[in-house]
Amino acid sequence: MAIKTIPLREVEEKVENIYEAVAVMSGQARRILNERIVEASLRDLEPEEYGVFDEVEEKTPEQYEEEEKPTTEAISQFLSGDVIWRRRKNI
Repeated sequence: MAIKTIPLREVEEKVENIYEAVAVMSGQARRILNERIVEASLRDLEPEEYGVFDEVEEKTPEQYEEEEKPTTEAISQFLSGDVIWRRRKNI
């Protein structure tokens, strides 16, 4: 996976505040990572083994599958307009 630059002009076109964009993209990356962890743990467990405090087992190098990084996926989703967010009202 090659390192690519983030097109800041495209990010600035989507939001008024670049910090808001960074917060949205980081939140999306966190959600992607959490979904991957849950999917992996559910896929590896037998149906009768589901428990609340189960730990995710480490994979050996032979079992490792390279996936796109959550941050990269979140940025591409943001730039394509697939991420929906709303601003919180100040309390």
